[in-house]
Amino acid sequence: MGCSCMFLPYSLMLFLILFITFSTNIRAQTPPLTKKNLLIRPFNNTVSALFVFGDSTVDPGNNNYICTVLKCNFPPYGKDFVGHIPSGRFTNGRLVTDLMASYIGIKEFVPPYLNPTLSLEELLTGVSFASGGSGFDPITAQISGVIPLEVQLKYFRSYKIRLENEIGEERTKLLISKAAFLVSAGTNDFIVNYFGTQFRRYTFTVAAYQQFLLQKTQQFLQDLMAEGARFIGIVGLPPLGCLPVVITTNTVATPLLPRECIDSYSAVGNEYNWLLQNMLTNMDIPGTQLVYADIYNPLYDMVQNPNKYGFDEVHRGCCGSGLFELAILCNPHSIVCFNASRYVFWDAVHPTQATYYNLFKFLRPIIDSILKQ
Repeated sequence: MGCSCMFLPYSLMLFLILFITFSTNIRAQTPPLTKKNLLIRPFNNTVSALFVFGDSTVDPGNNNYICTVLKCNFPPYGKDFVGHIPSGRFTNGRLVTDLMASYIGIKEFVPPYLNPTLSLEELLTGVSFASGGSGFDPITAQISGVIPLEVQLKYFRSYKIRLENEIGEERTKLLISKAAFLVSAGTNDFIVNYFGTQFRRYTFTVAAYQQFLLQKTQQFLQDLMAEGARFIGIVGLPPLGCLPVVITTNTVATPLLPRECIDSYSAVGNEYNWLLQNMLTNMDIPGTQLVYADIYNPLYDMVQNPNKYGFDEVHRGCCGSGLFELAILCNPHSIVCFNASRYVFWDAVHPTQATYYNLFKFLRPIIDSILKQ
């Protein structure tokens, strides 16, 4: 599917890229991600499919099919993916959702819903509706020209209708009731939208904006449940101040000062995570399981204790200078580090496959507890 829109002015395009999607080789000593070792499940399960909503941390390539500058379907993205293919994932290899799907036993990779070549078999076992640059706040997606969460939900409704036409209404209901849902968004709302522009700061304090996003999140989860979702995982925010581009844009440019996390930004994300967990507890609904997925603490630990995970570089990305490059600024002409598995971040925002692997290992007990039920 081509993109027929006109190119954005360079200044606007650069602004979007520098502040986009702050949410997203396995290490040399890490065994391959095969069902022979890591991805062997300790028990059987009846999870039918995996459906994913959110931003670039879980977008496997939906942005390939829309008109936006926020694409990554070109090298060096996908450098360590199967066949070295730049699939549209904002990293060098797999996403956590790919590892989850393989571990659960559904499929090896979660495909983008907008891929027009998907087979019925692929649709039956789940897809991702996520779009890099999106967020719970509708303005966030507008800034970047990507797919808002509410539109992702509309796509899911269209997906249900398509499945009902193929396998019938009752089988579709059963499939969805046994499926796992994952929602990963919120980083762009703070970094791209609230802190990156003046739109929301005119009317919201940080605390008020946190509550605004929680209301949007709650409504989205309620809408998912109304569509039949019964097992939903909600991913919290990362330590926002540890993203390389956030460090770059909030640090005096001098080689004499070491790069380090911006604690004030991380504190906002940490506080939001506590509020999110409280909201999910209060939303306890019989017959529905809402699970909070913590990525803040494991990612922060990787940054603070890199040797424990086999990392050498934590404050720069592997692509280019690692200070600000992402999307089209990380391109075939960019210098790329020799071994991405030694880096926490692939570009100035998104984790490497090695980091996603470590996040998956941290989240695996939560996945197991859900599967056992």
